[in-house]
Order: sequence, then structure tokens, then C-alpha cells
Amino acid sequence: MNSRWELFQHQADIGVRGIGDTQDEAFANAAMAMTAVIADPKTVVPLHPFEVECEAPDTELLLVDWLNRIVFEMATRRMLFSRFDVCILPGRLRARIWGEAVDEERHQPAVEVKAATYHGLSVRQQEDRSWVAECVVDV
Repeated sequence: MNSRWELFQHQADIGVRGIGDTQDEAFANAAMAMTAVIADPKTVVPLHPFEVECEAPDTELLLVDWLNRIVFEMATRRMLFSRFDVCILPGRLRARIWGEAVDEERHQPAVEVKAATYHGLSVRQQEDRSWVAECVVDV
């Protein structure tokens, strides 16, 4: 999978954007962008795998649920994640995520992501057939 993601400013918060050849890749890359809000994803070793499932009535709400599920996993497990294998089915998402415990010295976390929001929420296919999944995260 080609990791294409971007961050963008939004008032006091930060936007995350994942780009991919498929919706699955775009969602995975949006999750990688969210990791990049906190720390350099290259410093996060994908050691421990976890299964994640989400359900929502449409793909935009599914993106918010997906990112908020990762926020929940980061907070409760005190981990960062750097590998995401996503499979989107109608109304649901199944994924395997890999990460490691936060190491303050090595990861140097910049901020804490509190939640993915509905601001700037969009999941769309572009003219070049690539997919973009984006929203603003509350930091």
C-alpha cells in the first residue's frame, strides 16, 4: 500500500487527509495522518496487532467512527499505531492495526488527539479515480 496522507490547519484543530487508490487505502492513510498529528509515524514500530470493527450508515460517518475507534485504542492501551489494513464493506469496516506502547523519549508526542469530528468531513473519489478521506480532529 502506498502511504499518502496530509495534514491541514483548521482554526485551533488539525485536519487529516488520507489518499488512496481505494477507499480502504484512503481510510488507512487517514489513520496514518492522525498518527502524524501526535508523532512521526516512522518512529512507531508496528509490533502488536489488534482487530477493530466499526459500523455506520454511510462512508463519511464510518470514517469518523474509524478514527474515533483508533483514538479510543490509543488512549486505553497507551499506544500509537503505524500500520493499518482496512476492509470496508457496506455499512461496516474491519481492520487490523499494529502499534506499540508510547515511548515518550522516542516518540516525543506533540499533542493528544481527543476526537475525530464532523468538520471538513468528506469521503470522495477524485477525477483521477483516487479516493480522499478527510476530517478535522480535535486536539
